[in-house]
Formats: sequence, structure tokens, C-alpha cells
Amino acid sequence: MSTTNESYDTTETQIEHITGLDESLHPKSNQERTVKPKDYVFMWLGDGVNIGNMTLGASVIVAGIATLNIFQTMLAALIAIGIISTIFALNDRLGYRKGIPYVIQLRMSFGTKGTVISSLLRGIPAIVWYGIQSWIGGTALNEIAKIVTNGSFDNIFICFVALQLFQIVLSQFGFHAIKWVETVASIVFIIGLIYVFGILLTQYSTEITQTWVQAEGSWGLPFFGLIMVFLGNYAGIFVSAADYSRELTTGLSDKKRGALYFIPITVSYGFVIVIGAMLAAATGVTNPAMALPMIIDNPYISVGVSAFIVITVIATNMVANIVPPTYVITLLTKLKYKASAAIAGLLAIGAFPWLLIKEESATGLNMFVLIYSAFLGPVVAILLVEYYILRKQRVNTTDLYDEKGPYAGYNPAGMLAMLIGAAAAFIKVDLAWIIGLLVAGLAYYLLSKYAFKGSSFKKGTIFEK
Repeated sequence: MSTTNESYDTTETQIEHITGLDESLHPKSNQERTVKPKDYVFMWLGDGVNIGNMTLGASVIVAGIATLNIFQTMLAALIAIGIISTIFALNDRLGYRKGIPYVIQLRMSFGTKGTVISSLLRGIPAIVWYGIQSWIGGTALNEIAKIVTNGSFDNIFICFVALQLFQIVLSQFGFHAIKWVETVASIVFIIGLIYVFGILLTQYSTEITQTWVQAEGSWGLPFFGLIMVFLGNYAGIFVSAADYSRELTTGLSDKKRGALYFIPITVSYGFVIVIGAMLAAATGVTNPAMALPMIIDNPYISVGVSAFIVITVIATNMVANIVPPTYVITLLTKLKYKASAAIAGLLAIGAFPWLLIKEESATGLNMFVLIYSAFLGPVVAILLVEYYILRKQRVNTTDLYDEKGPYAGYNPAGMLAMLIGAAAAFIKVDLAWIIGLLVAGLAYYLLSKYAFKGSSFKKGTIFEK
């Protein structure tokens, strides 16, 4: 459902008159969309390969004992990836068809003012993870520097700041930088993963078979818990799916777009999960950053491994942790995209990631992840109910940009449903994401139908009188 150039020009002119937002938040025209399907595949390949995802695979080995065997682990991964791909393809449709970003999509469910709160739930965690990922990358960069200088240089903070400044420069180029970074990174990832996989398979097959492959495992809470962790790990990304799909060239069916998520996520995420579990089974260490050097005892190869970690950090940040908070800052401050991207990078330094990843502060960080994840399931549920059930995929783009239009202020139904869903999510933490999703979706439908009779947010929905 791509619009003609004439209709796009008319809409863009109307939007310029009614909004003070930077043009980076305006709808993307067909000509402005430069990300081709192959670029999109490389983007999600690059995002899926990182130490965090490898740690998730390693988590099935607890104190040297596997909670899930290889079949259970891979089945849980496939189920989660199937759900992730489906939600991506559903939630990215408005952004793909209308060219609008996530922070504008939020307005139809939360209002122009309510969007401030709901967008921060995506922006703040992304900035924190931006800093954490960069600190990990800075640590790896410092390892390279120590090897190259024979130990004469050893300063993680300097490496962290240098890497962060490099990423800020990259972020100035927007999706143009993401395309080539992810393409290069994906090739490096595949080579690196195959190399590590080969070592594990040839030198540690006995340990892996005994600890993981032949384990009894469980079809109970550990199995479903891994699926929920998978979903929670991607919750921040697919809730803002419109930020990515608006850059994708037009003319693709929903099924083809779904495949653009499913195939690369399965290859990258699936492969990384398997390697993470194999590493933990082979070494008994669940931290991949510590386990990798144990199986690769060679300074030259160690440089390669550290470089691999640095590239994965950049690739992950470029996709997941730079664009969403940049759009949030642009929305809240009315600044240009480049200035907002620079601020996001500086705020990531101000998140003090070296304190957050200390062992003694791990509990606080885990609590932070738990809290914001509990809200993201409800947010995506509300967006899906709004677009597919209440509005039947019919949205007036101009209204979304009108600060005084039907979406002005707060949508009480959206705000209340989000809180209800988040509260329900905490009842059973291991299943928080799916509980929050279902409860919030149902609550939003019922509140939109029966409550707030005079709300302007009912305009254009099935409940409009």
C-alpha cells in the first residue's frame, strides 16, 4: 500500500504546517527509503550476534548441569524466533506503509503527551544498554591494545571513550552507516562463529555431549522460561519495529517482510545460542567473554576474538541502541537528528556502565531490566490491538502529527491498560512478558469500549459513535 508521490507531497505539506517536529520524524517517502531487502537481512544478522545473546545460550548450563538438553534448547529458540518474527511483521506494518517512526506511532494509543512516558520506556533502557555494550567493547579494545603494546598500555576507560566517540560519529550518518556496518559485521560474524564452532566440535565434543546433548532437561518452567527470556530480549526492538521498517524499500508483502526477520534472526540468534550453550558445557563457565579465551589460547587469535567483540558491540548498538533513543530525544527536544544522536551517545557515557556491570551491582541492573521489560509487552499489545482491531489498519497520518488534533494530550485507556498489564506481569516474573502482553491487550480493548465515553481517541475506531 505505497502512496503516490503526489499524495505524499500533499501529506508532507500538511504536516509541515501543523507540527514543529524535526523532519527526521516526518513520514519517509518512497524515494527516501534506501534499505533494500538484502541490507535488511544483514542488519538483523549483525544485531543477533553479540555476547549478550551468547550468554543467554550459556544460561541453560547451571553449575555444570544442563537445565535443557540440545533439542529442548533449539525448540525453545525456534518457538521464540517464530513469535518474534510474527510480532515484528505485525508491528512494523504501520511504519512500513506510512513511513512513520515508533514515537509517532505511539500517539494513536497514548496521545501526544502520553507518548512522552511510553517513548521513554524504550529510550532510557536503550541508552543504558548503549553504554553497557560500549563498555564491553572498550574492555575488548583494551585487550587488543595490551597485546599490541606488550602491556605498556592498559586503560579501559580511554578505550571506552574512544569507541563511544567513534560510534557517535557513525551515528551521524543514520541508516546509511547502519547498512555498511552491518554488512561488514555479518561477514566477520559468520567467519568467527564457524571458527569457534569448529573448535568446540572437534576438541570438546565429549564434554558437550555428556553435559548438554544427553541431558534429561525439562519441559516445564525452564523450557517456557527460556522462551520468555528470548522474547524479553527482543521486546525493546520489536516494540519499535516502525523505526526500521520505514527505511525499507516498498513493494514487499507481509510474508516477505516476515521472512526478512525470521531467516536472519534464526541464523544469527540460533547459532549464537547454540555456541553459548556449547561453550558453557565445554568449559563450565557461563560468561562467554571468559570462556572464549579458555578454548583459544593464542595471543594472535585473542586479538581476533577481541576485535570480533568490538565489532559485535558496534553492530548491536547501531541497530538496537542508537536509533530509538535518538528519535525519542528528537521528539522531546525538537532538535535535529544528528544533534540528538550525539546527545544519545554522550548520555550513554553518563550512564556510568562501568558501575552497572560490576558484580555487586548486578542485582540492581537485573531489577532495572525486569521493570522496563514488564512495560514493553503491554505497550506492543496496545499498539497491535489499536491498529488491527480498533482501527482496522486505517490511520490518518496527518492527525498523528497534529498537536491539537484527536490525539492531543493523554489517552487514559492506553495509559491505564499499560499499567494494568505491567502490574499483572510482576505476578509471575518468569512469564512476565506474555502475561503483560495478554492482560494489557484485553484491558485496552475493554477500556476503549466501555470507559472514557467522550474521549477523542475513539475517533476513527470501531467504537466511534
